Amino acid sequence: MKFLTATDRYILRLVLMPMFAVFLIAASLLILDKMLKLFEFVSTEGGPVGVVFSMLVNLFPEYAGLAVPLGLLLGVLLAFRKLATSSELDVMRAVGLSYVRLLRVPYLIALVLVAVNLAIVGYLQPLARYAYEQQQYELRSGALGASIKVGEFTTLKDRMALRIEKSEDDGRRLMGIFARVADKKGQVLAISASEGRFLASQENRNTIILRLINGTIVQDTPKQAPRVLSFSQHDLPVDLPAIERFRKRGNESREYVLPELLKLGWNDTTPKAERTGSQANFNYRMVEVVMMLLLPLLAVALAIPPKRSTSALGVFVSIVLVVAYHKVNQYGQSIAELGQVSPYLALWGPFALFSLLIVWMFYRVAYVPGGQAIGALETAYARLAKQVKRLWQRRDRARGIIAAGAADAV
Repeated sequence: MKFLTATDRYILRLVLMPMFAVFLIAASLLILDKMLKLFEFVSTEGGPVGVVFSMLVNLFPEYAGLAVPLGLLLGVLLAFRKLATSSELDVMRAVGLSYVRLLRVPYLIALVLVAVNLAIVGYLQPLARYAYEQQQYELRSGALGASIKVGEFTTLKDRMALRIEKSEDDGRRLMGIFARVADKKGQVLAISASEGRFLASQENRNTIILRLINGTIVQDTPKQAPRVLSFSQHDLPVDLPAIERFRKRGNESREYVLPELLKLGWNDTTPKAERTGSQANFNYRMVEVVMMLLLPLLAVALAIPPKRSTSALGVFVSIVLVVAYHKVNQYGQSIAELGQVSPYLALWGPFALFSLLIVWMFYRVAYVPGGQAIGALETAYARLAKQVKRLWQRRDRARGIIAAGAADAV
């Protein structure tokens, strides 16, 4: 017999399309929300706009760690919901295909995505998080060319104050320049120019040349009368501020890859606080990955509405459960890092409870005749929907009566 039958290939097509759609939509929404904050941050720091997209690339693995499980869950759920509402699932069950057999393809997909998510949370997320923090540091320190802001005074090496009124051609042409330069002997130069541009210095990499055009220099020397000079072109050397190198990776436990967490978390020579944080972070990542193996069961349990019903309550409940479980894991990691609770209890305890809930819900649907995983919620939801429908009908009738009375009055 074929390992993948025509039914399996049919289920595969039903799962893949919504799965990829949900993954793209979830990741896009999370990224768009962060994009607005990054644009504001980069513009405040005066950095180039292109760095925003580079920072978003480094944030993508973090968002993918949540988007991949959601895509798997909703892909399987929507596929089985379509089978149930179109009565195809009843036909498959009638010819002897059990729910366990129908889950063959979803579990093959789940195994692939578990490996992908393990690579994301175990390796890509730590490295991308470190790169993101490094870009933030470079923006704040001016390493990306963001130290001179238009319309503000900028101090360079405590001896030069520089202000640029306007910038054109992506910073290649500067308008309305004012500079105040002081030396150790007390001499002060006040320089103003109509325009200028920065040029690289071939002699010293730590110095750039500010070429000024059409301006005036006021030279103020102690015990001497000030002198005023006009120029058509003047080169002003500008010493670049010293920028400290960014710290090494590993300031936080989430910046370590899985082998590093294992080495630190179970090493007696590691300080206790660091060891506790490494253990908590390692268990958090493993819990997030292992839970994906139960998502196909949860999807099937919530995908099948009551008979003669097209209720989509299961879709809403599934999203709430997965996001809530993710937040519980984050809280468990935080208290485990503080050493208040063992990471095994704080993280694997909720995992065990959630697993029992999922297995019970799947058992109700798969092995109890007419069983529903959220039957009570479906009943309450149906009653609420009827009440809302009645209220709308009453409102429509009242509007019709009012409109008819107004027409008769006319």
